[in-house]
Amino acid sequence: MTFTEKINADIKSAMLAKEKEKLAALRDIKSKLLLESTSGNGEVTEEAALKIIMKLHKQRMETYTLYMEQNREDLAKEELDQAKVIEAYLPKMLTEEEVRLEVQNTISELGVTSPQEIGKVMGVLTKKLAGKADGKIISVLAKEELSK
Repeated sequence: MTFTEKINADIKSAMLAKEKEKLAALRDIKSKLLLESTSGNGEVTEEAALKIIMKLHKQRMETYTLYMEQNREDLAKEELDQAKVIEAYLPKMLTEEEVRLEVQNTISELGVTSPQEIGKVMGVLTKKLAGKADGKIISVLAKEELSK
């Protein structure tokens, strides 16, 4: 079962269960997948789908934060509910310690010694940890390790 088929099946079950928040989030995912498939080669790869899901989750969390800062709990709750639905389709994220270990391994593999060479490390790590860790966390940990 492809990712798109899974989303379609989940939309049907959400419609039958009358879950409005889940349905809204799933329809948003489906629309972004359709947009990607029509702009590309027709079939959305798992990698492309993962990027779309991560982007949607990040947008929901940023909007949630913005609404909370503006004391709009009603809108914030809706965004958080949709973010939780989207989160279910994300792969398991690595812990900070697991990311730190990957950073240390990559630094030793590349033989990088100075903070000026962070670009080399980040290039490898962002590809290696795509979908498994946030880029900001990777960057912070890489800077910490290189400044030791």
